[in-house]
Amino acid sequence: MAFRATVLTLYPEMFPGHLGYSLAGKAMERGQWSLDTVQIRDFATDKHRTVDDTPAGGGAGMVLKPDVLARAIDSASQNDSRPRLLMSPRGKPLTQERVRELASGNGIIIVCGRFEGVDQRVIDARELEEVSIGDYVLSGGEPAALTVLDAIVRVLPGVMGNDLSGQHESFEAGLLEHPHYTRPQEWEGHKIPAVLTSGNHGAIDEWRREQALELTRARRPDLLEE
Repeated sequence: MAFRATVLTLYPEMFPGHLGYSLAGKAMERGQWSLDTVQIRDFATDKHRTVDDTPAGGGAGMVLKPDVLARAIDSASQNDSRPRLLMSPRGKPLTQERVRELASGNGIIIVCGRFEGVDQRVIDARELEEVSIGDYVLSGGEPAALTVLDAIVRVLPGVMGNDLSGQHESFEAGLLEHPHYTRPQEWEGHKIPAVLTSGNHGAIDEWRREQALELTRARRPDLLEE
C-alpha cells in the first residue's frame, strides 16, 4: 500500500514544493506515495471565511479557531487511523527514529499552524501530536511539514536506489556521519585519506567509525550522552 500524506493548510499552493522533484518526485510519479492538501479556510462558515480570532486573555497575534480546524481534520480523517501531527515549535523534536516509525505506517496527516498558534482544545480533542523540527520559529507550519515529509519519503522502501544509503547516515546509529571523499585523488594540495584507497575494508570501517565518534563528540556531545 502506498504511503498517503494529507496536509491541512491555509496555503495549499506551497505543496508539493521541492517534493515534486528528485527522488521524492520520482517516487510520487511511480505511485509509491501520494500527497493531498486540504484548505482549512474551506471549513469556515461565515461569509468572510474567518479561520482565526483574538487570543482569550489578550495578547498579540491571532489564534486558529477550534471549530473550523476540527471540521477540516474530521473531513480529512474519517475512519482513518493515520497519525495526526501538528507542526509546532513547542513540540517534541523530530528524530530519525520517529521518522522511520512514521514511514512504516500507511500515511500521515499534518496540520500546519499559522498566526500565534492553534486553540489548545482542538489539539487535545483531536489528539494532535505536536512535532518540532528545531529550536526556532517559522512563519507557519508549511516549511516544517515539507521537511517532515522529505525525511519520511526518502526512507520509504524502494525510494532510494540503494537502501543501504539510508543506513549509514547521521543519526541512524546515534552518531553524526563520517566525512566523505571522491575523485580526484588530490585537489588543491589535499589528498584523500590513504586508508580509504587501501582496499582494507576492515580498516576503512574502523576509520569511519572513529571519524563519526570524533565529529559527534565535537559537534553533538548530547547524542553520546543519550
